Order: sequence, then C-alpha cells, then structure tokens
Amino acid sequence: MSTTSFHLPALPTTARVRTALVKIPLATKVFLAIILLFWLISYINGFPKWAQLAPDLVFGGGAHRLSTYPFLHLGLFHTVINVLALAPLLERFELENGTLVTALLFSGPFSSFPGVLYTLICKLFSIKTPVQGASIWTFLLLTSTLYRASLTTPYISLPIPTLANSSGAPPTTPNPYRIPTALLPLIAILVTAFIIPGTSLLGHLCGALIGYGWGAGILKFLAPPEKILRWAEEKLQLRARLPGSYVAVDRSSGGRYGLLPTRENGNVELGTVGGSSGGFGEGSRHE
Repeated sequence: MSTTSFHLPALPTTARVRTALVKIPLATKVFLAIILLFWLISYINGFPKWAQLAPDLVFGGGAHRLSTYPFLHLGLFHTVINVLALAPLLERFELENGTLVTALLFSGPFSSFPGVLYTLICKLFSIKTPVQGASIWTFLLLTSTLYRASLTTPYISLPIPTLANSSGAPPTTPNPYRIPTALLPLIAILVTAFIIPGTSLLGHLCGALIGYGWGAGILKFLAPPEKILRWAEEKLQLRARLPGSYVAVDRSSGGRYGLLPTRENGNVELGTVGGSSGGFGEGSRHE
C-alpha cells in the first residue's frame, strides 16, 4: 500500500519576519505602530470615544478628532484587517513620494479632508453616527492608484466563457466584458458595504473622493514644495540619521511593487489589479 507524502510550506522564521519589518519604510512603520498602540490603549483602558469622528462634536471643541479617527478601531480583528489592507498601499505611496510627504499628508489633509467632508454631509442630513478606522486611508490610496492606472489602462477585462455548443466544440471566450478601471474602487466600496455590515459607506466614499482628487493631480498642492522638503532633509540630515528606512524626496521609483500591468489595447485581465478590504466591528460605524 503506497502513501503519498506532502510537505507543508515552511513557516516564516524570526529572521525573515525581522528582515521584512526592517524593509518597511519609516512613515509606514510609524503609522502602523500608532494604530496598534491605539488598539492597546483601548484594550487596557477601554474604548477611547474621544478619538472617534463624531459629527456633532467636531465643531464643538473636538477638532482633534479629524486627526485621530483613522488610528482608532473597534477591536483586534478590526485593527488587523485594516492594517493588512493598508500596509502595502501605504508602503508603495511612501516609496513613490518620500517619507516626509507621506508623514505630512497622512497626519494632516489625508485625515482632515475626508473627515471634514464626512462631517459636513452628516450635518446636512442630520446624521450623528461616529466613525473610526484606517480603511478610509485604504480606499483613498486604492482610488488614487487605480485612477492613475486608468490613464494607461482604461478598462479591466472580465472574460465570460461560453458553454460548449451542440456540435461538441469546446467553449470559447467571446470579447470580454470591460469595467472602467477608475470605477473599481467604487465597486469595492459597495461590495464591502454589502458583505460587511456596519461599515461606513459614506466614510469610504469621502476617502475615495479625496483619492480621486490626488490621483488626478487636483490636490497636489497639499504636498509641500519640493525645495522646502529638500532643505528640511539637508538641514536635519535625515538621510544620515535614518539610513535604510528613510525615503528621500528625490527617490524616483515605481515602488517596490512596480507599475500596474498594462496592455497595448488598453485592457488588462481581471485579477492583476489588487483590491482592498474594509474593517468591521460592533457598535458605531467603522471604516
């Protein structure tokens, strides 16, 4: 009696994990660490409602909520899901734009602009649901990335094979259905809202809107002038003091993951452009 042996994939060693963590750029490390720190604080001291984006409290002395809500999550699972979704997109952004730009944008306008937009819409329609979660950054980055990809790859092909005909000929694949690349983030947001109850559809759409603005170049003014960033780098000697994980402003790269795939006819097969997942938990809406 013969048996078939198989080998399980090798588990990552401590050395591999350490190497992978070291390769993560500085700003990405810091933001992910703050997210985990917020979870630890909420685990020890209880859920910090002072950090939520509560529409009825933002303009009543709670403007700090516009900066803190992306770091706050409803539990460990909500935290882990959002960290896993955010990490590769944020890392790619930092590798393409630099550590200083990433730190300034995500600690400022990439948090406050979607937050203000969400708050104003909630005020307009008398919505008082507070939100929190880093998935607003995830959808912002996903939207920006896919919008830029749409300039060279306008459509994603969705091939639908036909069934075998009566003559017994093998199934054929007709001209594939095409989905506009720029609309994929909106589809992902709707799917997330459908399959994960409690997610903030409005919050994700606000993040996506800022992502479209950044990807289209409309909001490029949010980034400080390159001359000032270069001066700050030289003055503070950031390259020398933070070797390895610091990404300079003049770093010209497609990112560790390279450019999104393109085809001569402007189409790309579905599955080559990654998606995103939102977090979920209990109680208030989460992003």
